[in-house]
Amino acid sequence: MKNPKLRLIFAGTPAFAKVTLQALIDKQNELNIDIVAVYTQPDRKAGRGQKLTQSPVKELATAHHIPVEQPISFSLKSENGQVSRETLANYKPDVMVVVAYGLILPLGVLNTPTFGCLNVHGSLLPHFRGAAPIQRAILAGDTETGITIMQMDKGLDTGDMLYKVDCAIEDTDTTQTLHDKLAVLGSEAIVTVLKDLSNYQNKAEKQNDDLANYAEKITTDEGLINWQNDAFSINRQIRALNAFTFLNGERVKILACKPIKNDQVTSEPAGKVVSVGRNAILVACGKNTDGVQHFINITQMQWAGAKPLTADQIANGDKINDGDVFEMVQS
Repeated sequence: MKNPKLRLIFAGTPAFAKVTLQALIDKQNELNIDIVAVYTQPDRKAGRGQKLTQSPVKELATAHHIPVEQPISFSLKSENGQVSRETLANYKPDVMVVVAYGLILPLGVLNTPTFGCLNVHGSLLPHFRGAAPIQRAILAGDTETGITIMQMDKGLDTGDMLYKVDCAIEDTDTTQTLHDKLAVLGSEAIVTVLKDLSNYQNKAEKQNDDLANYAEKITTDEGLINWQNDAFSINRQIRALNAFTFLNGERVKILACKPIKNDQVTSEPAGKVVSVGRNAILVACGKNTDGVQHFINITQMQWAGAKPLTADQIANGDKINDGDVFEMVQS
């Protein structure tokens, strides 16, 4: 006789989480699960019109007629939090899968499902616990990251590890491309764990806290390019963040680039536009640790209030010229 279906609750909010929810929906029969509810962040105002917008996870759940819950708190100190906990308990969950949910789950919530809460985390724990593991991995120049399926506890990404899968970071990866790769890997990893949950939980591995570091939330100021830095670190900054600079007092986003190595020793001022070409805008950067200066090829830029422009489009206009110098701060 077939075992009763696991009553599963999914908690997630952004597009990264949506990929995992879709995989669980597609494999409900194979995994012998019943997705009894989806938890996601409350609808938020977004866009220029500040229209109330559903999360990607809510949109998917609604399309599949899965009940959606959007509590603002699980704290027992508030009436709302007390009701939220009662609602969760009434679903009688066996397991909760959490992916970039964005709401703190107290210990009482973590212990509500029979088999606890499983988190899909976008790094190889204990490396880069916290909010921004994808961006931090690129900024750090890491060549590898991955997915960790973790049994959640009351700490910040400190729970026992059930399963890990590696993912190479290519030198062309951006936050978006790495996000997309890890989203798929995460969906596959949680499916693997749910196929044999008791076995993975019995073999859970504790994290070594001595090896832990934290991926702090990204701030806007981190996107400001310091042209005195070497070309390779600036390249990582552009790939990882919403990088920007200033030209003639106007803020400009640098959307895409690639570093190149000079064939000869140069000493151009950092931030100087050496040439505006159809394939790239060549900009001088600071020297690296060996004392060698490299240039960086900017291939896409965006001025405030305008559409993104390729190097070819920029070369055909008059927004930037040879000899211009990017600034650190607005003049």
